[in-house]
Amino acid sequence: MKFRTSRICALFSGLLALTLFAFDAAAQLAVSSNDGKAVLVNGVNTVPANPADDTVTVIDLGATPPKVIVEFKAPSSVVGPPQNVAVAPDESIALVASNMKVNPADATKTAPDNRISVIDLKAKPPAVIATVEAGLGPTGTAFNRAGTLALVANRNDGTVSIFKIAGKTVTAAGKIDFGNPQSGPSSVAISPDGKMALVTRDGDHRISILSIDGDKVEDTKRILTGGYRPYAIEFSPKGDIAVVGNQGGNAGDVDTVCVIDLKGKAPRIVHTVDVGQIVEDVAFSNDGKYIAFTAQNGSARAPTHPFYNDSSLLIVYRVNGTALTKVAEAKFGKWGQGVAWSRNGKTLLAQSMVDNALAVFSFDGKTLKPAGQIKVKGGPEGLRTAGR
Repeated sequence: MKFRTSRICALFSGLLALTLFAFDAAAQLAVSSNDGKAVLVNGVNTVPANPADDTVTVIDLGATPPKVIVEFKAPSSVVGPPQNVAVAPDESIALVASNMKVNPADATKTAPDNRISVIDLKAKPPAVIATVEAGLGPTGTAFNRAGTLALVANRNDGTVSIFKIAGKTVTAAGKIDFGNPQSGPSSVAISPDGKMALVTRDGDHRISILSIDGDKVEDTKRILTGGYRPYAIEFSPKGDIAVVGNQGGNAGDVDTVCVIDLKGKAPRIVHTVDVGQIVEDVAFSNDGKYIAFTAQNGSARAPTHPFYNDSSLLIVYRVNGTALTKVAEAKFGKWGQGVAWSRNGKTLLAQSMVDNALAVFSFDGKTLKPAGQIKVKGGPEGLRTAGR
């Protein structure tokens, strides 16, 4: 009897372990950074009285519906593209860049920050384990697919910071200086093969091409010129194209995204597509068949503005080579920010600063349907999953 009991216990333990393993294997982490010091007042980004702490929310995007795993304090900022978060390919760590902080000399204003929080995603619960310094005003952040290198665009000093990654240790390894402090490096994307990076510069409307050899990063001095104020950027999973969203002149005009062909002798912009007012974020689905954009759509403007709207837009396009074809559009909260896909391409998250929430949408290849909401502390303004 004792023998049978022990075998039953062992069998039960084994089944429990398999069940837990299956859950872990199915999990997909999305990391949202949330600004506690930014609210809209008649269309103006304003520091509230007694601002709340900035936070980071770790979400299981593989669950149905997606669910919050943990939320904790970490500095961040809505200023810059919603790509100030990067998740290592193996989901071991995440990096969160903080562009602005409350001005220590005047609590009603903000001042440039330089902090990058290193988050251990394997800890139970996940938590900040280190803080490293980038250049002034860090925003767009990206890992290479090997997880050994990270780049951070520094909007306020015209540079890109280079970091070596060894396990969960992040070490500064130099900077790329574009020679123009006003160039406004905003976002950075690293090609799937790890040999190239593209850096948007919304200060002088250029996209810089960097070469990468291991941990050696150099400015090729070659540039691309497409839309006005290039902002969020991402490579397709296959690395055959990249897509960049343009912020435009903030006058209410319909803004664009540019498609960069990477298969020729050198990268070049080959198509431009109208999307909406102020294109904020861009994200490819994991299979590369679709691409999603968020557009503020006038929702962050003063209600008296002639091009004010009461919602942001989530737009999905089908990808065919360098051609983009619109397949679905949905409205969500105001002052829209980041977007992220589930691995299976059936769920999307879209951030709303005003709602302090991430809208959840289901996608069947043709339509977007509202599927709930995830509330967070602070205004969600940066969002990434592994592989982006």
